[in-house]
Amino acid sequence: MRNRSVTYSSEATFQALADPTRRAVLDLLRRGSQPAGEIAGAFPVSRPAISKHLRLLRRAHLVREHREGRHRVYHLNPEPLRAVDSWLDQYRTFWKMNLNNLKTFVESEYAKETRQKPASKPTHKNLKGEV
Repeated sequence: MRNRSVTYSSEATFQALADPTRRAVLDLLRRGSQPAGEIAGAFPVSRPAISKHLRLLRRAHLVREHREGRHRVYHLNPEPLRAVDSWLDQYRTFWKMNLNNLKTFVESEYAKETRQKPASKPTHKNLKGEV
């Protein structure tokens, strides 16, 4: 077998992930390989609809298919998800930086407030309500 590099189109991956049914199929396949019939049985849509979803996932290289007798068995290929993870990593960095800035701001505001407020002394009232 030839040694070849496999490249995945991140655009195809994102398009495939845009549909909630296809994401649910991927979630189902995270648990392990499944025949197409079992995958179709897990959803309230027609078998041809699931077949179309599986075809799009296959074209995006998110699932692989092999035959076992008359059955087509699908399993998850997580490799193209690296492009998604890489894209999301930029947002993780963004949110981490902004949340750290927010934490610093809130802590400094809290410190200012606690320095400015004099400690209030509790007043004691006698039984008649007098101080």
